Amino acid sequence: MKKVIFVDDSKTVLMVAKMSVKELIASKQIEIQTFENPLEALKLVEGGYTYDLLITDINMPQMSGLEMAKRLKSLNNVKLKPILALTTEKSPEIINRGKEIGLAGWIVKPFTEQKLLMGVKRVLKLR
Repeated sequence: MKKVIFVDDSKTVLMVAKMSVKELIASKQIEIQTFENPLEALKLVEGGYTYDLLITDINMPQMSGLEMAKRLKSLNNVKLKPILALTTEKSPEIINRGKEIGLAGWIVKPFTEQKLLMGVKRVLKLR
């Protein structure tokens, strides 16, 4: 079973994200953890937890998703694991910073459940 972490400061976005992948959860292809605070997700992973995919918002009050991704990419246990941005941010500068950090992709909000589901399946190579 693949482990997916969603990080977004909006409870609503986390709820919709969970709904988007409910078929993958129900079929036991993935298990998910959600965090409204990127510092809590970072603490979990720094403590040794390994995920298969992390999906993060970019603009959050505690720490930006790009800053969190940069810190995650420096950890041996997850530095090669994919990170997707799920964000309203679509400026070329921010997208380029994301690419430099090593983000695997970019899903722009508002997103459809189908688009998020397809993104998760594609990155995790699920059918």
